[in-house]
Amino acid sequence: MIGRRRNQRVSAQRRPGWLQRLQLPHVYLQRHAQVALDSLGRLYRNPLASLMTAAVIGIALALPSGLYLLLDNLQRLSGSWDDQASLSVFLKDEVPARTAQDMAKRITGWPEVASVQLITPEQALEEFSSHSGFADALEALDENPLPAVLIVVPEGAHSEPEAASELQKRLRGLPEVELAQLDLEWVQRLSAMIEIARRGLLVISALLALAVLLVIGNTIRLEIQNRRQEIVVTKLIGATDPFVRRPFLYSGLWYGLLGALLAWLLISAGFWLLTGPVATLAGLYQSDFSLRTLPFLSLATLLCGGSLLGLLGSWLAVGRHLNAIEPS
Repeated sequence: MIGRRRNQRVSAQRRPGWLQRLQLPHVYLQRHAQVALDSLGRLYRNPLASLMTAAVIGIALALPSGLYLLLDNLQRLSGSWDDQASLSVFLKDEVPARTAQDMAKRITGWPEVASVQLITPEQALEEFSSHSGFADALEALDENPLPAVLIVVPEGAHSEPEAASELQKRLRGLPEVELAQLDLEWVQRLSAMIEIARRGLLVISALLALAVLLVIGNTIRLEIQNRRQEIVVTKLIGATDPFVRRPFLYSGLWYGLLGALLAWLLISAGFWLLTGPVATLAGLYQSDFSLRTLPFLSLATLLCGGSLLGLLGSWLAVGRHLNAIEPS
């Protein structure tokens, strides 16, 4: 009876009080921080090997991220051109200028039309002469062969292909109209090509993400083999599997994060090299378009994605190879 009471008293003394229980999360986080810094220190003490592994991960992450950013800029450029449907309405040659002006005002009043611009034959000839390079040949003509043109822009609700086609049929039915052409096909083709490229980018991203997992898994596997004796000794003195696993998980996380940072640097450097030529090309087309680099949200996604891939790759490698190391 006395021995039982003594054991109960000793066990009660060993139980943590309420203050110690409140301090347990702080101690838990402190241990994780120590392990994370120790894992980062191991990478720092092997700079060449760590940099090579992070560089491979960075290149694998930079390729899909850079392609995604290029597609985003291309889609933004196509939207800045004229992603709204417009119709070129060519009037008959015998339509006088006064009738063309009245017709433009009448079509402007249609509920499905946003605006109408009249291009007279004289304006069309002048524009064609300045941009085609056939100014001398056009001066030899006895009369202006170009008709008057109405540029009709539909309202937002009627700019979709089906509604714009209905408006095209209505314009074709006017007696003064020779031809009504819908200028939307090239936008649809460009959108279709961008969508195909986006689907292909998803496939490439999945394959490169698998490559990152394999690279990190192989790196952690080699590290486990190099530290085999240390793991055996640690398990002999009573270390649990989560305690042994924790440094390798943080190593994989650091590899992924460093690779994502290198990917961001590669993308920024590549787009910096392209900024000058793109600005020059845009200036030739009287455009203020400029390349947009990774926004903050995309950068955060890249860093988080790289870290998660590193953590997952190390988890898979540790789960497979650490269980095979047991003290004999």
